[in-house]
Amino acid sequence: MLSKPRDVLLFILASPSGAGKTTLTRLLLERHPELQFSVSHTTRSARLGEVDGTDYHFVSRAHFERLVQENAFLEWARVHDSFYGTALSEIGRAERTPGCMALIFDIDVQGARQIRAKRPDIVAAFILPPSMTELERRLRGRGTETEESVLGRFGAARREIEHYALFDYLVVNDNLERAFHELESVVVAERARRTRRAVLAEALLQNGPRSGPEEQ
Repeated sequence: MLSKPRDVLLFILASPSGAGKTTLTRLLLERHPELQFSVSHTTRSARLGEVDGTDYHFVSRAHFERLVQENAFLEWARVHDSFYGTALSEIGRAERTPGCMALIFDIDVQGARQIRAKRPDIVAAFILPPSMTELERRLRGRGTETEESVLGRFGAARREIEHYALFDYLVVNDNLERAFHELESVVVAERARRTRRAVLAEALLQNGPRSGPEEQ
């Protein structure tokens, strides 16, 4: 029996605020235990219900800056007064996890650009809202945003959508289940891509008989 190749699919999910990226990521992880979530580092304080090592790695600013100096991050950025980053060690952790087939990065457009510059083999999907009107409705529907915050997020969303060409796949989240199945299909198809399975084909050629039985 051929063993599973240890290359893990690196899969970015990004979207403007309110498009449903977090919900879709959660669904993928819940329904597919072979997928693993890349846990980011941050210098902000944990919010109610957040767990260190599961939601984020909560670290001091000095610790974060030391990791930057050590080139330990695939990507990092300052957002308002806090720093966020994706450590290179997350890939190694996924590769060492038995049964892990893909590592999901839940990041913004800026992070996606940085990772693609270092890992051109990564697969990236961008979640789009069905319309800008619907996106604004979702942002307002949260009930936790000030008017200033809603307008700021809405403006940022337009700027992020302008970078759609950075991504391999565009998924419109007009229906949650349909969007989920599109993302699910992307993961399945990318795992079967020729460049990822070529090592298995070559193993068959190297380990199998050099020729078939002689014809009678």
